Amino acid sequence: MNTVGALIFPGFEVLDLYGPLEMFGLLMGEMEIRIVAEQAEPVASGAGPRTAVDDLMADRDDYDVILVPGGGGTRQEVNNQALLDWIVSASEKAELTTAVCTGSALLAKAGVLDGRKATTNKAAYAWATAQGPNVAWQRQARWVEDGKFMTSSGVSAGTDMGLAIVARLFGAEKAEQVAVFAEYEWHRDPGWDPFAKVHGLV
Repeated sequence: MNTVGALIFPGFEVLDLYGPLEMFGLLMGEMEIRIVAEQAEPVASGAGPRTAVDDLMADRDDYDVILVPGGGGTRQEVNNQALLDWIVSASEKAELTTAVCTGSALLAKAGVLDGRKATTNKAAYAWATAQGPNVAWQRQARWVEDGKFMTSSGVSAGTDMGLAIVARLFGAEKAEQVAVFAEYEWHRDPGWDPFAKVHGLV
């Protein structure tokens, strides 16, 4: 069974986290999902609802897949050295390190995306990309794969990337089955990104 370490922090974006996790959960036991945080108390999202924590950053960093959501809280967490250090150590051990939306800014600030292609939320593109001047940022992309790293554009794009993760780990047919079960219209083209134009990036 593949283990997923989903890192959360105050002000994370709800769909950034639960969109991909829903796709993983529909694999019916193929992936064990663990919520990771710095503190043991339930963590409030940007929208308000709190999520219970399974593992503390200080106690565990060995997961097959790392998932880092974005959200308004990333503006504070780019200065949280303990969180950035966890990203580095967990990424070294993981088969895949992934981020949704401005979660890629946290990966960039940690340095794990240096020299790699990545993308982020197009509405927050200027701020997010400033966190990683050595990253080959892609201005128009729904999601980007570069080796063991996968990053997506904003919010709902993470669910498309989540299905791409399922396809990578278990095959395209399995990902299609998950999308159908969820009644989700999967954008399979990682280059499909109309929001880059909306936000004046192309």
